[in-house]
Amino acid sequence: MSTDSGSAGTGDVVRLTAWVEGFVQGVGFRWWTRSRALELGLVGSARNLTDGRVAVVAEGDRAACEALLEALRGGHAPGAVRQVVEQWTSARGDLRGFVEG
Repeated sequence: MSTDSGSAGTGDVVRLTAWVEGFVQGVGFRWWTRSRALELGLVGSARNLTDGRVAVVAEGDRAACEALLEALRGGHAPGAVRQVVEQWTSARGDLRGFVEG
């Protein structure tokens, strides 16, 4: 499900939550995600879930969050991404750095 809260390139600060399904645990996926997020100037986290998915939370400029989402779906991540489910909300401003959890 996707909830749209603005358009790309507007400078809006948003929070992206993405649940990544597939073969994404134990293959360097969280490290790779952290690297992409930091390159884009985002803060947040990537953590393994008990059901095999990885939950990615990122805050920052809307365009940068969309670029991260595109990277997650783009086929260049370690492992094999089958599906990414996204949710857009207002930024909370409570995140610092980008951590692997």
